Amino acid sequence: MNQRQITTAPHGHLLTNAGVWTPDGAWICYDIRSDPAGATFDGTRIERVEVATGRVEVLYESVEGACCGVVTVSPVDDRVVFILGPDHPTADWRYGPARRRGVIVRSGAPGVIEPLDARDLVPLFTPGALRGGTHVHQFSPDGRLVSFTYEDALLDMAAGADGHQRNLRAVGVSVCGRPVIVPRSHPRNHNGGAWSVLVTDLDDEPPCGSDAISRACEEAWIGTAGYRRPDGSRQQRALAFQGTVVTPAGEAISEVFVVDLPDADAPAGDLDIPANGPLVGTPTTRPHPPAGVIQRRLTFTAGAVHPGIQGPRHWLRSSPDGDRIAFLARDDVGVVQLLTVSPRGGEPRQVTHERSSLESAFTWSPSGDRLACVIDGSVCLVDARDGEVSRLTAHTGEPAPRSEACVFSPDGRRVAYVRRVGSPAGEFNQLFTVDVPD
Repeated sequence: MNQRQITTAPHGHLLTNAGVWTPDGAWICYDIRSDPAGATFDGTRIERVEVATGRVEVLYESVEGACCGVVTVSPVDDRVVFILGPDHPTADWRYGPARRRGVIVRSGAPGVIEPLDARDLVPLFTPGALRGGTHVHQFSPDGRLVSFTYEDALLDMAAGADGHQRNLRAVGVSVCGRPVIVPRSHPRNHNGGAWSVLVTDLDDEPPCGSDAISRACEEAWIGTAGYRRPDGSRQQRALAFQGTVVTPAGEAISEVFVVDLPDADAPAGDLDIPANGPLVGTPTTRPHPPAGVIQRRLTFTAGAVHPGIQGPRHWLRSSPDGDRIAFLARDDVGVVQLLTVSPRGGEPRQVTHERSSLESAFTWSPSGDRLACVIDGSVCLVDARDGEVSRLTAHTGEPAPRSEACVFSPDGRRVAYVRRVGSPAGEFNQLFTVDVPD
């Protein structure tokens, strides 16, 4: 086991759950939020470290009180995307789920921000712009789109007002290279470099036992080139996500859902044609998904001993071929296991049968035969075929790897993770890698 500590600086180092390696595998990108889990959004830099040498480069340093974090990397070029909080935050407009945005920086031009999602808070709203905040951005495998979770600032501010829908977490996408210009009719309006829309359909009060959802989150692009439909044709663009349903007994649980997006060369392929309501919403209603977007439920676990998605916070992850969507759930005795389900539907398959629960988010190897995660305090490999688990790091008295990220490199030869390390200046999150055997 060849485990290496990659960073040493006396401050926090946070990895996002996936997409942290540059395409050539030479660098790992991270932010510097101070607390172990990154729950306090106080990071002021986006950095990257050269794996071979430990050399650190600053990609962005925040200004005007706007903290930054949760960085992910394009799989095809030198772009990184991350959350940027409000400039000059005020008592009525400070960092929060509905008041943040995505921005892009290129490693070839550090410090130069390219806005991602536009914001327009004043009717008539601008098509392609949003009215709130985006979070945990992930590039599509071809780098042409970026997915995100979203909350609505207007509905958040109107919480409890008669006739207003609720501010519910949703999933959206930005189509890169389609700039959106908004009027300067509000001090918090800003332009964007991408056309952004929501792609999930939400319900304030989902009927018990229905497929309606009140929350969409923790999404993942399906496959490096989509997935194979039952008729053999290919669905080129799709996202898996966790959707909150209400069981027949009235319990809110998370299930696996899929949203199919129109192909790039199909009508509405750029996600700009309204369907059941305005893409931008109204002052009292949420934005609506575009035409050609189809939302489907994949898992139905209300009858299980431990229903719904369970375990540590994690994002759904798709195998590279798009055939399997991985998630975590408890078995009948309460142990958190890894399961997969096809994007075409059908019964989930339990992959692991461990006595110890999975303890972290996870990623697939590029070949699709293994997954990396934390079990029993160790970084482990899970064989996707038979569920066999092998340790990559020893189980020791040292602090265990953090649960937020366990990320395969693009060539499948290493896994990046975070562990707390003591120093004369204190205890800090540091980045590690461990080699993966052939």
